[in-house]
Amino acid sequence: MGPFSVLLELHLAPLTTEQFHARVLALDPQIAVFDCDGTLWSGDAGSSFMRWSFESGLLSADATAWLKGRYEGYKRGDVSELAICGEMVQVYRGLPVSRLREAAAEFFREHIQRNIFPEMLELVTDLQRRGTDIWAVSSTCDWVIEEGVKRFNIPADRVLAACVLCENGSATDRLRDVPTDEGKVTALAAVGITATGNQPDCVFGNSVHDAAMLAIAREAFPVNPSPALVEAATAAGWPVYFPAGTGR
Repeated sequence: MGPFSVLLELHLAPLTTEQFHARVLALDPQIAVFDCDGTLWSGDAGSSFMRWSFESGLLSADATAWLKGRYEGYKRGDVSELAICGEMVQVYRGLPVSRLREAAAEFFREHIQRNIFPEMLELVTDLQRRGTDIWAVSSTCDWVIEEGVKRFNIPADRVLAACVLCENGSATDRLRDVPTDEGKVTALAAVGITATGNQPDCVFGNSVHDAAMLAIAREAFPVNPSPALVEAATAAGWPVYFPAGTGR
């Protein structure tokens, strides 16, 4: 059963685009936090970049075989969300950061850019005009996310994403952060954004892995939510929104 069918089963109606924008802007938010994959654009840029790395030859045959095995384990439930998100950035160890940024730019331009939700781009732009501090939080690697959110005029210093330490211009396999589930809340807390302090006025996410982050907002907005997040949103009383073209 898809997320929209879950809503129908629960006799709930999603917000229209007009209602969604009006409700967000009525908050006059000072801080707004956005998940990226599935929220600002459709699809999972993380797993798509992984597959593109296999097909393009960015990763060696050995690294490809190893990560394919780990990802199959993830799909079976043998590898955790936290572990696979970390390994999907650690696997690039030894590659020059300049090459990884070039690859991320090519990948995003050719495969993800067309999937940006116009309604979300419009909302972010409206919030920026009002002076809202915009943050992007994602478990996808920072090279891809930093490239993608350039389309939203979100600077790299407002991105919290899966990342590794770099030395002498190359990626290592030493993790700096993997923001997923509670880790997204932890990443925000590290920059001073918390539920009890500098609280985000609104948070936007599409999956159950965003639920902890949504819960610290003054108002939470599940966008294009998965069935599991629809159920969580129903329990929490969060309004949900589907951009056009999400196949609801």
